[in-house]
Amino acid sequence: MTCSCAYWKGADTLDQAQENKLDLICRKLGLQPGQMVLDIGCGWGGTAKFMAERYGVKVVGVTISSAQADLARENCRDLPIDIRLQDYRKLSGTFDRIVSIGMFEHVGHKNYRTYFKKVAELLSDDGLFLLHTIGGNQPATKTDPWFDRYIFPNGVIPSSQQVAKAFEGVFVLEDWHNFGPDYDRTLMAWQENFENSWEDLQNNYSERFRRMWHYYLNCSAASFRARDNQVWQLVLSKHGIPGGRQFPR
Repeated sequence: MTCSCAYWKGADTLDQAQENKLDLICRKLGLQPGQMVLDIGCGWGGTAKFMAERYGVKVVGVTISSAQADLARENCRDLPIDIRLQDYRKLSGTFDRIVSIGMFEHVGHKNYRTYFKKVAELLSDDGLFLLHTIGGNQPATKTDPWFDRYIFPNGVIPSSQQVAKAFEGVFVLEDWHNFGPDYDRTLMAWQENFENSWEDLQNNYSERFRRMWHYYLNCSAASFRARDNQVWQLVLSKHGIPGGRQFPR
């Protein structure tokens, strides 16, 4: 239920690659026990659960999907995790670390500046923010019509120019990591799992859905294989890390 690009360095399976991605994020953020972390767009709670169990932090996760919130609360039960059905723009408080994985693609180009300003407002002065997002090679203000209608309504993939312009004067860029080719392998692993599970799924989904999902997964994989799309992890600070820092890969 981790619906974002895995990190395949040293991994042979999708499960290991996804854990690699989550651990890479934790190490980049330099998580320490007792810290308060905000997960913007927390999905099904996988990242929050991983951080709380492996690194001993407290997490607030926000999503605007009631289905995600319900399952995330179940997944994170008995852990120091607060899952909220809430728009990130309505949040208040201060957090030691902030993470957002696969949510920025749904913010919309008109809201990029608002997004970064809100994150800065919520982040402690010595905190770090990690943004994980798909990236495009050219600025865009709309997406492919088929994807917009059937997969990600109103989703837009940002360009490096759009991202940098939006946080300029708000954050200091500490690290920018691109591992876009790993999404090709991730999508192919999802495709294999989907096909292998179709016998169990077909009672709940139509053949039309199967064809659409097959097209979505393979078309998306092609975009990363052709290097038309990227996967970026940015680490940002409010005032710059004194002396700088080398980030793990």
